[in-house]
Amino acid sequence: MSVRRVEGNRPLVRRGWVRLVLVFAAIGLFLYGLTPDRAHAATATAGSGSSAAAGGSTAPPDPGSVKRLFDELVPKLLAEHRIPGAAVSVVAGGRQVFAGGYGVSDVPGHKAVDPDRTAFFMGSDAKVFTAVAVLQQVRAGKLDLHADVNTYLSKFKIEDSYPGHPVTVENLLTHTGGFDDTFMGLAEAGPQHVGSLGDALAAHQPDRVRAPGVVAAYDNYGVALAGYLVEVVSGQPFDQYVAQHVLQPLGMERTTFTQPHPAAVDAELAHGYRPEGDGQTETKGLYGPLTPTGAAAVTTVTDMGRLMLALLNGGSLDGRSVLDRDGTAQLLARHFGPDQRMPGMAYLLEQRNRNGQQLLVKDGDVPGFHSNLALLPERGVGLYVTVNGDGEDSTGGWMTQQVLNAFVDRLYPAPAAAAPAVVGGDLGKFTGDYRSTRVSQSNLTRASALMGSVHVAAQGAELVVSGPVSRDPQVGETRWQQVEPGLFQQVGGSARIAFELNGDGDVVSMLTDGDPTVAYQPLAWYQAPELHQRVALGSLVVLGLTVIGWLVAAVVRSVRGKGRAGAPAARLLGWVTGLVLVVATGCFALLTSDSNALNQTLFLGDSALLTVVPAMYLGALGLTLLTVVCAVLAWTRGWWGVFGRLHYTVVAVAAVLFLLLAGGYGLIGTGHLAGSLDLIG
Repeated sequence: MSVRRVEGNRPLVRRGWVRLVLVFAAIGLFLYGLTPDRAHAATATAGSGSSAAAGGSTAPPDPGSVKRLFDELVPKLLAEHRIPGAAVSVVAGGRQVFAGGYGVSDVPGHKAVDPDRTAFFMGSDAKVFTAVAVLQQVRAGKLDLHADVNTYLSKFKIEDSYPGHPVTVENLLTHTGGFDDTFMGLAEAGPQHVGSLGDALAAHQPDRVRAPGVVAAYDNYGVALAGYLVEVVSGQPFDQYVAQHVLQPLGMERTTFTQPHPAAVDAELAHGYRPEGDGQTETKGLYGPLTPTGAAAVTTVTDMGRLMLALLNGGSLDGRSVLDRDGTAQLLARHFGPDQRMPGMAYLLEQRNRNGQQLLVKDGDVPGFHSNLALLPERGVGLYVTVNGDGEDSTGGWMTQQVLNAFVDRLYPAPAAAAPAVVGGDLGKFTGDYRSTRVSQSNLTRASALMGSVHVAAQGAELVVSGPVSRDPQVGETRWQQVEPGLFQQVGGSARIAFELNGDGDVVSMLTDGDPTVAYQPLAWYQAPELHQRVALGSLVVLGLTVIGWLVAAVVRSVRGKGRAGAPAARLLGWVTGLVLVVATGCFALLTSDSNALNQTLFLGDSALLTVVPAMYLGALGLTLLTVVCAVLAWTRGWWGVFGRLHYTVVAVAAVLFLLLAGGYGLIGTGHLAGSLDLIG
């Protein structure tokens, strides 16, 4: 399972005051990151053409130079990001050319990482195995890529939310099934009582929030469902199927999807960590029923080298096949992408470009572990890097991307390129706010949209983009020039974004070349997160000052012996309403203050605050309705003076506005109410 720290994305604080904003802000560090989201890619085209002529030799990389690169780079990055350990393997020319371990797999025991024996949780890199397993059953004639998944399901069915548009097997392999992003509480701290894959899928089916095959949105549920289809048609539990039909043929002896793990694997298992104070805290939440997405799946870098060798060699290794050549070609081919000028989706592998090299990438993120698998099929080269730490400020995933970037840059440096020809035209239609398709529409992780959206503005002949269009946490505002209609290249770089238009010429999505599993969809002006930030912050200021002011006034009156103010019950009601909202917001801030810890909390669903915060906001909703009634009565019955009535009315309005936003961003469970008013989007 993987959460993109939309999940990868770093929210951009565009104004100094926004640093105070809500409490909502911290969750943006976690989600999508969800996101959001990947390192800068580098070329104009993504879905077709050859990179063989691009910079770099066609010969396999020299093992000595590869070792020198990683021996210099990886220890430096481990120290920079505060990550305990890492391992890297490289394959090329049909063989492993490098495998190395760095740092420690066990912080208290100071156990060194061994690339051959130390197993790391692989997170969503397990999805590559799921894709292989599905295609095995397709090649065997038991699954049809274009069939309705309900054809194969008997214990439960996928809801027919879009009649005439069923979810197909291929949709599951390209993140285009249209399911909402839900993952909270689906992980376990240990492997003993994880439950079955089928039962979990039946009990936690998310809403279908968009028609299938229209837009990509990273989808753990869909991939888990793909693995379950393998269970159904093969008659084997998914972990046993993968062991027999993928791991054993490839000789991947220290890789397993089974829970609990075999004793020999567990004995050498790396522990995952997140920085805490001056030390490291071990993470949890690595097990669960959704094994096709990566729950509990572990591997070594040398084992993953064997998988990469097979995929680069038509599905075979040492005379044993897991896929025939046609099946392997099908796995690696592009199958979805609304703009041929931009990277698209293979089957659970993502197209990327760097320095003219075409890559197929899959990264994985679970609490305490981050990894990156990258294939350069036209070079016959593969790299796998994994770390056992979240890193300072949730940068573990970025470290694995830094290793990949440095590897490609060293072997295949970018060729000299002329400045792109700039295309003129009105840029106004591209401006505005955009929201990632990864944002949940059904739980409190939706709050990430308040700080994790993208803002696009026009300045002269350039677009200025603020928001998570890069995985690099140091990248904030970026500038872009139009090089083809609707296609923009970064000023001073080679990354690209594109805008998809409908028949009327209106923008329907923005695409980045860093992550084809996510699209950004435009928002109306009244759905803009910055507007919501201002309203929410203003409401909180009014409520907070009122709580303090009325408390001080009550104390002063008591000391002076002047008795209570008029309509004391109404004033007390308003004070309690403000207090509950302020305290609930403080609790939410506490819940989201550490993005690494939040990642684990959401996986496990083990914090009381996940229940308490929505309950407090829901309680505040009832109090607010009574406060509104009292505000009306204050005017009709003449309570207090004019200023007192105005103040009370402002308090009631502030509470209503704040709760409307809280509901729309999933903090109450009343998002459907706000959605029906179309205020949130």
